[in-house]
Amino acid sequence: MKKLYPPLLLDALFYAAAAWFLSVGLLRYFRAATWVVFLSATLIALAVLGSSFAIAFHGHRKKVLSRAERERQEKLLLHLALEREEKVRDVLLCAYLADGKEAKMEEDLLVVEGEPLVPIFTMQPLSADTAAGALKRFGSSPFVLACNALTAEAEKLLSSFGRKTVKGDEIFSLFERTGTTPEKLICGEIPRPKFKARIRRVFSKKNARPFFTGGILLLIMSLFAIFPLYYLISGSVLLLLSVFIRMLGYAS
Repeated sequence: MKKLYPPLLLDALFYAAAAWFLSVGLLRYFRAATWVVFLSATLIALAVLGSSFAIAFHGHRKKVLSRAERERQEKLLLHLALEREEKVRDVLLCAYLADGKEAKMEEDLLVVEGEPLVPIFTMQPLSADTAAGALKRFGSSPFVLACNALTAEAEKLLSSFGRKTVKGDEIFSLFERTGTTPEKLICGEIPRPKFKARIRRVFSKKNARPFFTGGILLLIMSLFAIFPLYYLISGSVLLLLSVFIRMLGYAS
């Protein structure tokens, strides 16, 4: 946990410095006394420093936890999509038994609580054609379809026939609470879309520094310019943009 303090403190100092310069620029524009300007700006900066650190620390803990859970879920569902069907049925059988459910294998069919459970895990949301194949296989017999996700068409089709589904969130929750996640997962890297990669580069936290520097320089110039409004507005915009990127941008 101590490793979290330096980056979070640096972020808080960044926001405090931005608040100080912004406050100085605004108060000087309204012709406040010099001692009032610097005292008020310092108090505002200290308040921003304390509050931003507390908020960032609390938010970082939640974000790290949710990110770790999301990564574990992605790895599990990827494993189930790439694993052989018989092994998928075996690990699901173990998970349901550990969860206190009545589960058994009948030839090559997994039966849970008296209903066949059909696992079809795919890299993409399950299509309506694949769902139709399962309906053909079982005809009028009821079954439960286990998958990572469904397309809207597939979900509508299964719902119209009264067939139940167990999706990725529920599967992940089942393995997590029973502690039956396979030790060795087939965890190939999931390629990220190129568009998302470009967005990450644009909103990288590294880009906050040049915006911050430019904003400070413009605010300083507003103190000496004859017509300071342009420098004050543009500097404030750059400074606020740097804070936005630093706060919500992607870590490099």
